[in-house]
This record gives sequence, structure tokens and C-alpha cells, in this order.
Amino acid sequence: MIPRYARPEMVAIWSPETKFRIWYEIEAHACDAQADLGVIPRENAEAVWKAKDVEFDVARIDEIEAVTKHDVIAFLTHLAEHIGAEQARFVHQGMTSSDVLDTTLNVQLVRAADILLADMDKVLAALKKRAYEHKDTVRIGRSHGIHAEPTTMGLTFARFYAEMARGRERLLRAREEVATGAISGAVGTFANIDPAVEEHVCAKMGLSPEPISTQVIPRDRHAMFFATLGVIASSIENIAIEIRHMQRTEVLEAEEYFSPGQKGSSAMPHKRNPVLTENLTGLARLVRMAVVPAMENVALWHERDISHSSVERGIAPDATITLDFALNRLAGVIEKLVVYPENMLKNMNKFKGLVMSQRVLLALTQAGVSREDAYRLVQRNAMKVWEQGADFKTELLGDAEVTAALSPAEIEEKFDLGYHTKHVDTIFARVFGENGAH
Repeated sequence: MIPRYARPEMVAIWSPETKFRIWYEIEAHACDAQADLGVIPRENAEAVWKAKDVEFDVARIDEIEAVTKHDVIAFLTHLAEHIGAEQARFVHQGMTSSDVLDTTLNVQLVRAADILLADMDKVLAALKKRAYEHKDTVRIGRSHGIHAEPTTMGLTFARFYAEMARGRERLLRAREEVATGAISGAVGTFANIDPAVEEHVCAKMGLSPEPISTQVIPRDRHAMFFATLGVIASSIENIAIEIRHMQRTEVLEAEEYFSPGQKGSSAMPHKRNPVLTENLTGLARLVRMAVVPAMENVALWHERDISHSSVERGIAPDATITLDFALNRLAGVIEKLVVYPENMLKNMNKFKGLVMSQRVLLALTQAGVSREDAYRLVQRNAMKVWEQGADFKTELLGDAEVTAALSPAEIEEKFDLGYHTKHVDTIFARVFGENGAH
């Protein structure tokens, strides 16, 4: 991923230096286990640890790989240059390259997931704070982009909180799903290496042994992981789209913070554009690009092929780095989002009480009017608001068929905004818990 959309901590996970360090640790721990089993001399295992403070020379490994055309062999050759050929004689004993590559990838994905989980905690904290801040800030709810019935800005934030909380739970499960390692040999039969070695290495690397591997760890695990990242990215876009809508000039119920000195357009000095949430929409697309290739990686030939390898070298760093950046950007957008309650009320009242139509409809049916007739009565008055700019309540009070069923006081009562917000506390308790208030 380009530096513009990358944060150093996540980038470091995917650096060659980190990769080779993990490779080294896997090989060293495997040697310890082999020595415990009496397969290799203890002094040879101890000799491997002499390189524990070595900074592996990426350029030198690349130089060796240019000749060997094999990345793991190039690394093992470089390791032998540090600890000596005789001491390195038993390194990689009974192992195959995928034991190192797959176990390393899963270590990296677990570490990436831990960063992403912390990122999501920032987003959730921001959403919760803004939800309580605007719990009773009334705004119009929209369906099909059209005014529907009143809701609150707090409920909007709470809805997104619940969605991101589900995403966090999915990511926890995806982390668990991918947190396996395999040190099982050429086709996963442990023919040349004891299963105890795998157990030891996995314990040291924070993984669980893969119950049954071939020459690779099954890729359905990775498909689950990247699919989860894709869902989280879609949730980011869901929030971003709402903010972009609210910032439209004709709506202007909220907008991204516009910092001192910021410029919105090279041509039009008046512009204040939702550039951050537009950026988040684009970044979500990049993360989702990883999902289909990850799904296609599940089907490999027999015990192993490497059709998945080139894909994962791209999607693993790109998807995690991009999502890490996006989540942090989203948290900042929410924290600084400027909300305009007055504009929310102005927008809701644009059609002069029209959004209370369902209350009137239900009241008429309760008063004994058939639903079909009640709908007809309400709609004919509602259309006058749409087409003539009339006042809905005034029209209802002047409709003899309506007033034959409902008194003026009963009609008046149907325009109370508090009716629509009376269960906000109940919803908040469901989302945040009974003691969820910060």
C-alpha cells in the first residue's frame, strides 16, 4: 500500500525484516524441540540462537535468492553465514518451506488483527460518545432518500456502534480462525518430523497447531479472515455514506471538521467537501478487493500448489494496512464531526408536519375508520403538502371526513415529536447495556 494510506505500526508487520525475524524464530524454536526429542544435538540448537540479535541483511538474502530462485533456501543460506555451516546443519530438519511460510503468514495476520481490534475500539468509543451526546437530538429518518418519520442523531450513531461491534466480534473469531501453525513436513504427514515440534513452535509463536494440514494450512481460514475485513470495510463505507449525505448543501445536518487553513477546491474558494468520507468509501473498495481472491485461494491442487502465494503477498499487507488506516481516519471523523441540530429540525419541518402521516392513519383506524378509507383520507391531504406546500395539520383540521372521526385535540396530539423518541432509552440499553452511559 502506498505511504499515503499507511500507518507505521501495521506496515512494520509486513516488512521483510519482520518476516525474516519470524522465519528465524520458527526455525530456532523447531531446533529446540528437535533437541528435546534427541533428534539433533543440543549444542546445534543452542548455536542457532546466537543469531537472535542479528539484523538479517535483506539485500544479501535477495542476492542469494537471485541464484537459488527459492526464498526460504536463500534465508537458510544467509542464516548459516551467521552461525556457521556446521552449526546450521540441522536447521529446517524434517520441515518444508510451507511450514515456515504459512506459520509466518498466520503470525502476521494475528498481529495485524490485534492492531485492527484496537482500531475498532477507537471507532466504537467515538460512536458511543457521540451517540449519548445526541441521544435526544431529533432528525428526520429517511427511506429511499425520502423523509419518513422522526428519529434521533443519537440513534444513528448507536446503529453504527452496534454494526461495528458486530464487526469486532467477527474479527475476534477471524483472528482465532487464522491463528494456527503447521510444522508437519512435506505433505503434512509428520513422516520426517514429530508432531511435538509443531506443538512447541506453535506455543512459542502464539498459535494453535493446525489439526490437519497438507503441505499448507487450509485456505478456508484465510478466506474467512479477509471476508471479515471486507465486511468491516463495508461498515466503514456505510457510515461514510451517511456522513456524505448529511453534508450535502441542501441537507447540511452534519459535516466533517474543516480545519483552519484547509482548502476545499482549487477553483471555488467557498467549497467545504466531505473529502475524508469520500476517501473512506474508496478505501473500503480496496479492502473488499481482497475478498474474492482469498475465496479463490481455497481451491488448491492436491496437497499443495502455490497459486495462492502471489495473491497473499499482495492482499495480506494491502488489506490490513488499508483497513488500519481507514479505521483510524473514521475514528477521527466521528470524533470531530460537526452536527447541526437546528438544520435537522428545519429539514424535518420542510414539509409542514407531513412526516406525522402514519400517526394520523393509525388514529383513524383506531377510531373505527377502515384502513383503506383511512389511507385515502390521509394521503389526499398529504398530497396537498407535496404539491401545493400546504400545512398538513391545517389540511387535516379542515377535512370534514377526518374531523368526523378525530377531534381537533386528537389531531393536534398526533404532531407531538416526543411520541417518536419515547423508546430511545430502551434502544440505547439494548445497544450499550443498562449501565452503558459513559
